[in-house]
Amino acid sequence: MQHFHAPDDVEDLLPELIALRHDLHAHPELAFNEHRTASIVAGALRESGLEVHEGIGGTGVVGVLRHGSGSRSVGLRADMDALPVTEQSGLAHASTTAGIHHGCGHDGHTSMLLGAARQLARTRRFDGTVHFIFQPAEEGRGGAKAMVEDGLFDRFPCDAVYALHNWPDLPLGTAQTRPGAIMAAADRFDINVSGRGGHAAQPHHTADAVLAASTLVTQLHTIISRRIDPGESAVLSVTRIEGGTSHNVLPASVGIKGTVRSFDPGTQDRIEAALRQTAQGIAMASGTDIEVKYTRYYPATVNSAPHSALALQAAAAAGLRAELAARPAFTSEDFAFMLNARPGAYLWLGQGRGNGADAPLHHPRYDFNDDAMALGVRWFTMAAELELAS
Repeated sequence: MQHFHAPDDVEDLLPELIALRHDLHAHPELAFNEHRTASIVAGALRESGLEVHEGIGGTGVVGVLRHGSGSRSVGLRADMDALPVTEQSGLAHASTTAGIHHGCGHDGHTSMLLGAARQLARTRRFDGTVHFIFQPAEEGRGGAKAMVEDGLFDRFPCDAVYALHNWPDLPLGTAQTRPGAIMAAADRFDINVSGRGGHAAQPHHTADAVLAASTLVTQLHTIISRRIDPGESAVLSVTRIEGGTSHNVLPASVGIKGTVRSFDPGTQDRIEAALRQTAQGIAMASGTDIEVKYTRYYPATVNSAPHSALALQAAAAAGLRAELAARPAFTSEDFAFMLNARPGAYLWLGQGRGNGADAPLHHPRYDFNDDAMALGVRWFTMAAELELAS
């Protein structure tokens, strides 16, 4: 029987990793512009003795570590990009770049994976190959898809691939995942309602785009409750309505934007079809023209059963309280593209709301909890060791 050793000797790495994380936080970069971050990552991997490949999928970096004679390989992934948000944390390591903020903790993910690379390079308690995947552009730009399309798994074959995300809603020291869907598919809709425009005192002379748009918004919010099986999980939200410049002018057009989240491709199909039918019906009734652009930009993130079990086993071995997640989240994650190409699992790593990390993800005051650093390093390390056990 294979015996695994909890990687409790990562404590000496923490001061350097936390300092690195603070530096990345102070110098955030947006999607496909992570040039400074990628350079730091590549340099750190080389210092750990890894083979390094840059420029994959834009600014992506892959570090390769081989040991033993095993033919199996595993991928460990972290995201590197920040958000177009103005930070309001007041921290000493707050963003020095106006309008850009590491408000989702990717600085922490990157630092934890670099720590795991350093740890595995010095302990080498595995047999096979570990690919450390540092991905650009997770925040809505599909960096994982770009890396896959750039030959990620052709150049760096992986029998399985794993990733984590810090989770402020879970207590520090807790980890959760589940087989099947864990994060939702993300779609967006952009609708333009066009009338003729005219005088607000003479609405009978024009098709009223504002009234048609208002009716459409109301009807869109009935799609989930009246067109989708109550046993299925989905959400539709209108997030923006824009039109008009004056109180006494009926505008010629009104724009509507929003998002749809679901877990099943069949549900996606039914929602999109219902949305288009609803828009068509209101256009006919109101005398307006309604154009719908519907974009499915991230698929659902779906874990395979054996790899989600291994992810929880790794969490327990790393000293975490490993729990089966009760339900998936409606937030989305482009790691889905990697899981569509290779089996694997995605884990939520609890960071709580302590140590100054008192805000939710994507909030201007959010900061990654450095107390979670060692836990993430240990989980990544144990996932590789378990996957590549001799």
